Amino acid sequence: MPVWLREYRWRQSAAAVFLSLPLPPLRATAASIFCTEQYLKVSIPPFLFEAVLYAPIDDINSTAKIENGNIFFTLYKKETGMWDSLMIENANKEQLQYLRENAVLKAQEKAKEEAEAKKVTKQEHKKYTLEAMMKLEEAERKRIENLKEQERQKVTRELELWKNEQTYTEGQKRIQREEKLRQEVEQLKENKKEKITKPTIPNEGTSKTTVKHTKGPSSSSMFSENLKEEQLPAPRSAGTIKINFTSRVFPTALRESRVAEEEEWLHKQAEARRTINDDLAELKDLKEEEKNPDWLKDKGNKMFATGNYLAAVNAYNLAVRLNNKLPVLYLNRAACHLKLRNLHKAIEDSSKALELLTPPVPDNENARVKAHVRRGTAFCQLELYAEGLQDYEAALKIDPKNSTIEKDAEKIRSIIQGTSQDL
Repeated sequence: MPVWLREYRWRQSAAAVFLSLPLPPLRATAASIFCTEQYLKVSIPPFLFEAVLYAPIDDINSTAKIENGNIFFTLYKKETGMWDSLMIENANKEQLQYLRENAVLKAQEKAKEEAEAKKVTKQEHKKYTLEAMMKLEEAERKRIENLKEQERQKVTRELELWKNEQTYTEGQKRIQREEKLRQEVEQLKENKKEKITKPTIPNEGTSKTTVKHTKGPSSSSMFSENLKEEQLPAPRSAGTIKINFTSRVFPTALRESRVAEEEEWLHKQAEARRTINDDLAELKDLKEEEKNPDWLKDKGNKMFATGNYLAAVNAYNLAVRLNNKLPVLYLNRAACHLKLRNLHKAIEDSSKALELLTPPVPDNENARVKAHVRRGTAFCQLELYAEGLQDYEAALKIDPKNSTIEKDAEKIRSIIQGTSQDL
């Protein structure tokens, strides 16, 4: 049975009611206060205070304060005016019960509305947070795309500049060769013309003898006889002169010469072509049951192990033609392209492998780690360190205990930080 608290003091103004309720001594529990527009309840088990107020109050702005063994209430009236009493007098039990139940229902509805409002506010905050995250991700994606575009434009400009320099140098060399050739041809023509137009000058003795014979009595027959014997030869018939030019070589200075490296590269290319042709001939002669992707994959793996990367690429190419849904073929071919410095092809094959390795499951974790590392390595060798670091971090998310990948990622971060400081 509750013990009802009957003692209280109150006073009022036109706008508010001031209620003072003395607390019982040695109270063991905290006071619980329940207040609505026209109902006030204070519970301090086993003590209880209940009041059905004379008129409605503003329960939201009203306050309660415990001080010096009393509870002080400040209850603001909804309508200004003076009350005749604090509580409704002469109310029967049914009316009091109705007022209590009505107060509880209103309190429950109010609590429900507040909960709904909190839920809506929480959803709005969540939506705002999601939109903010999406905007940040979009800004980051645009930043990465801009960096890629800037890097691509930079490489394109450097390539165009190099091509222009090569074209200009080759044009200058060609002009010099044509000018020298023209000068030599002109010189030969001049020499030929001088030989053809140069007159024949007879010697002095012959000229004098001829003059003496013309003065004698029988000079006519003697002149005719000598003329026949000393007659000039006929002009030579026209012909074609064949001219051979010695090739002109402009050797590179010894300190800048790369002849040895070029010869070694040509030798390796020739060996690779011979190996590829031999492997192609071998693959064409395979039995029908051996023409399957798994056999070609094993063949490519053996070629890769022996360092024959071009032949391995060819084997993987044939396997891809037979079945283009095996991610291991693209993954292995990306490794070959890395060895051959075909970096863009390595990126394409690694991306294709990641595309096929979906959905991500524990069985393909190792393959996804390899694909991210190989694509990240290709990006770093192209000096696209930001993209390379993203792939290494993706690999670390899959295999966080891999110390080798962690060390490589830390090196890439150091390079990026050093580059940003230099810039």
